[in-house]
Amino acid sequence: MPIAEIRQLDGGYAREARSLLYHAYRHEPTFGYLLESDRPGFDQRVRATVRELVNQHFLEDQPALGLLIDDRLVGIALIAPPVRRLGITESWAWRMRMVLTAGFRCTRRFLAYHDAILACLPPGPYHLLPLLGVHPQFQGRHLGEQLFDALHRWCAEDGSSQGLVLDTGNPRYIEFYGRLGYEEIGQVALGPIVQRVFFHPNPQPLSQAAS
Repeated sequence: MPIAEIRQLDGGYAREARSLLYHAYRHEPTFGYLLESDRPGFDQRVRATVRELVNQHFLEDQPALGLLIDDRLVGIALIAPPVRRLGITESWAWRMRMVLTAGFRCTRRFLAYHDAILACLPPGPYHLLPLLGVHPQFQGRHLGEQLFDALHRWCAEDGSSQGLVLDTGNPRYIEFYGRLGYEEIGQVALGPIVQRVFFHPNPQPLSQAAS
């Protein structure tokens, strides 16, 4: 297993984060549906969407954890804290930039997708993972497990959070999330895609577990 370092990231990593997440999401079924992969310009729409999400995330000073090998960013998770939910999509500046770069129809699909995911969520508070990924060149090396282990420990330090929520439309990740202790709590239909929503509870404090 390669030696990897976990680091909390700031906006100085935005460019590397955009590149990594573009490669992680360009073949994902969810982005294929939301950004219309059967229509010309799909790669540009993926780049634009990832760029706007990452830039807005760091602009709003939201947390991100990175996995680095020899100072190269090879894995990342953008985190929406309990008090923020999915507030990025509520920004009118973000929506306007999305319309101008990804197009009105794809932006509308993206917003509808987020609304549907929110409707599946249990009562909070909890952390959300809007985007995460390991660079394709480094997949299959158990780096995802390292990143999630760090995420679970990091989120558990927030005593106000009940756990961590994520969603995926890629069936290949379902078993992986199950091994990590995630439970499916809802589904959203995105055209032919079934988007599954998963929850991982934070460990209970010893004082609470003993009561």
